[in-house]
Amino acid sequence: MAPRLMSIGREQRTEFPMKSHVADESGPVLDAGLMDGRPANDGPADDPGKPDYWDAAVAHLMKRDRILRKVIPQHPEVHLLTRDEPFVTLARAIVAQQISAKSAEVAWEKCVTACHRRVTPSAVVRAGLEGLREAGLSQRKSEYVLDLATHFHEGRVHPQQWAEMDDEAVITELTAIRGIGRWTAEMFLIFNLRRPDVLPLDDPGLLRAISLHYFSGEPVSRFEAREVAQAWKPWCTVATWYLWRSLDPVPVEY
Repeated sequence: MAPRLMSIGREQRTEFPMKSHVADESGPVLDAGLMDGRPANDGPADDPGKPDYWDAAVAHLMKRDRILRKVIPQHPEVHLLTRDEPFVTLARAIVAQQISAKSAEVAWEKCVTACHRRVTPSAVVRAGLEGLREAGLSQRKSEYVLDLATHFHEGRVHPQQWAEMDDEAVITELTAIRGIGRWTAEMFLIFNLRRPDVLPLDDPGLLRAISLHYFSGEPVSRFEAREVAQAWKPWCTVATWYLWRSLDPVPVEY
């Protein structure tokens, strides 16, 4: 079955049709990638380890949600993989929009090539639009990644303050950048800032998993998904992560 493009705000992502109990992709489109030529399944070189709230969240979810009580034990000894570099997380998320995980890896490698194997704001600015396009990145994504790099390079975003800002304040600052909508900002909250209570209701993978596990495969609205998630608070990030795993056991990273 062909994937269907899903457009939400300024972002477009690929929604894959459900195949029995396993989907083609889960949640975020990009499930692994290359920053310095690493194999895709090596995990982030700077992953700081299991979030300190993880075990408490798992205990809460196992107690409060009958579905997660079954799902969580199926994925032992794994946890959220995060990355310490804010710019890389955001650039990877932009590059991953609209395309499958495999295509996203190829696109990210083009970005890495344009930046001479090290993707930083300065390297992207030096490469410029022409350099990104020559490496094979699309016109629109080249513009978005360059705009992101320019925001970082010129100090128009404040990554050093994000850890102290609440979720909505971070989202507001990020969505001022071209190519970043709420979904991308929420992925950043999860995969970089490790925020524990993010519920990405625009994420097709999460909605698909809720549909499968809680509504017998029937379509689910954002309102219904939010109602299900009431039992997860204050650990919606962890519940979302395990539901992604129920569709694809390979941990997602950005």
